[in-house]
Amino acid sequence: MDIRNLSNVPAFTTKDGSEIRELLAYRNSGIRLQSLAEARIALGMATQEHYHIKTEEIYFITAGTGRIRIENEERDVTIGDAIAIPPGQKHKIWNTGSGVLSLLCCCAPPYEHDDTVITGE
Repeated sequence: MDIRNLSNVPAFTTKDGSEIRELLAYRNSGIRLQSLAEARIALGMATQEHYHIKTEEIYFITAGTGRIRIENEERDVTIGDAIAIPPGQKHKIWNTGSGVLSLLCCCAPPYEHDDTVITGE
């Protein structure tokens, strides 16, 4: 049985500049086809615009407010919003709130730096 508590998972910085804690993936569990991580974006910060070659993502906002751009469409996001990001679609998320923007990120296949392409907007 694989159970990870967020408070015991070390953080690392992804290629797009967000701080994540990978809760479950092939690196630390029996999960092989997806990964689940918590991402945190500091006040006034944003990820770099990027896309994933193979990976589809679901973002689920758990704290704060932000603004997301997927391709040419922008929307405000808040606690409880789930966001679908298909492979190949450029995306960027900004923290527009007054505290940390936190979100769960599910990736299938699992997140890999090599699958992330920074667009250099």
